[in-house]
Amino acid sequence: MGQLHLRQEPVVPWYFAYGSNMQTATLRGRRGVAWTRAVAARTRGWRVVFDKPPLVPIPHAFANLVPDPEAESFGVAFEVSAADLAHIELTEGVFVGNYSPVLVPVEPLAPLTGFPREAFSLSSEHRDARRRPSSRYMRIVIEGALEHGLPDAWIETLRAVPCEPEHPTAAALRSLVDRALRWRRE
Repeated sequence: MGQLHLRQEPVVPWYFAYGSNMQTATLRGRRGVAWTRAVAARTRGWRVVFDKPPLVPIPHAFANLVPDPEAESFGVAFEVSAADLAHIELTEGVFVGNYSPVLVPVEPLAPLTGFPREAFSLSSEHRDARRRPSSRYMRIVIEGALEHGLPDAWIETLRAVPCEPEHPTAAALRSLVDRALRWRRE
């Protein structure tokens, strides 16, 4: 008796962004991720915080997604290729322990067919409540939230995050990181 072989369609991954990667200029421009769809979404059971220490030696914090059964957070779900998801993980430092990949529940903010129930995202156990994000970083996060039409109340929550002026070291290191990102995609 012969074996039955079912052809499985490849699973297209979705990536839930909640920080600077919400902004097209960052995800598509700076990181080179060619997503095919971007959908304003929420995740329940996860909270966005801004206390993640950086991978590089600067004094600022970055966004982080932490488990919290009572929370809901907003962001953008991007339909990406498996290669682009791997690139996101590489550039966010997953392989050196900066973040860990997590699977989070997602819901589109507007009715949409063909939307997944879960998406990959990034979370870190590294936290430092003394750190604050830079005002430059928060501007990018807010621009991404506005670009994708996240709720006004969420935008106000982001605007209320305490931040500080960008440290000169951060600006200097950004140009090095940008060169590395461009080199890696070429």
